[in-house]
Parts: sequence; C-alpha cells; structure tokens
Amino acid sequence: MPILRASQPLDIPAITAIYRHHVLNGTGTFEIDPPSVADMSGRMQDVLSKNLPWLVAEGEDGTILGYAYANWFKPRPAYRFSAEDSIYVAEHARGQGIGRLLLDALCRECEALGVRKLIAVIGDSTNAGSVGVHRAAGFADVGTLRGVGWKFDRWLDVVMMEKSLGAGTSTSPE
Repeated sequence: MPILRASQPLDIPAITAIYRHHVLNGTGTFEIDPPSVADMSGRMQDVLSKNLPWLVAEGEDGTILGYAYANWFKPRPAYRFSAEDSIYVAEHARGQGIGRLLLDALCRECEALGVRKLIAVIGDSTNAGSVGVHRAAGFADVGTLRGVGWKFDRWLDVVMMEKSLGAGTSTSPE
C-alpha cells in the first residue's frame, strides 16, 4: 500500500519524470513541451504558496508512484471556493488504484481548506482512466468542450466534471 504524503522538494525530479511521460505520450495534458525540473519546482511552489495541497503517493521502495494537486480554478475572488484538481500516475503504477487514492485524499484536503467545489478539466474525452476515476470518486459530468486542443495531429476534447465538497452550495461559505 502506498504512503500518501505532502510533496517535498526532493520529489520534484520524480514528479517531473512522471509528467514528462504524460506530456510526450498522452493526451491527458495539452502541454506539448515537457517542463524542466526548475519549471516543475516553480509550479509546486506556486501551489504551496497558496496554501493548497500537492500530494505524492510513495511506494514501499521510496519511489514516487504518482502525484496530485489542486490549484484555484480561476484567479478572480469570486472563484475562491472552487479549485481544479490534477492527477498524474507513473506509467508502471497505472491500474493499481493510485489515482483514486490520490484523488480521495486531495478531496479531503481541499474540503478541510474550505473548498466547496472541486473541478476536473480532463484532457481528451477518450481518457477513460481519468474520467472513470473521477466518476468513481463522486464527480458528475458537466459537459464536453469539443475540439479545443490540438495535439498529436488531432483535435482533442476536454471533459468537465465537478464535485461538491462539504456543504457545497447549500450554505454560505463565509
């Protein structure tokens, strides 16, 4: 069973390698050029500076099996109770429930921080793994943006999903 924990700076090379694989081989991200270790470090620091979670799943041998983080959905103040999740699992660890463990933990951490809505912006409508793990975690389909990304010489859709956390929109957050 992997250990879920807060990310640390020493995790950055493994996180960068996992993301690099997804950028170069997958359509879950629409990024085309893999970011450097320094770029990923800056991204992590940006998330953590906002007091938002960045988690890793660590295997028994100490390897990073995947990571997940939340960032504000939009920068405007009215969106301050809505965050977007991102989850990436190492290729060798896919299909082992790592994504679900990370997503469930991320939901708990975001709820504890007062986030009321977690939003999934899933690259590629054929990304059955990501859509499936979000559905299994209680996310509902909101809609599909057709042909908004161009990668690997084809148009790609974006699937939008959402999950209410805590009281959701039933009460005032403040």
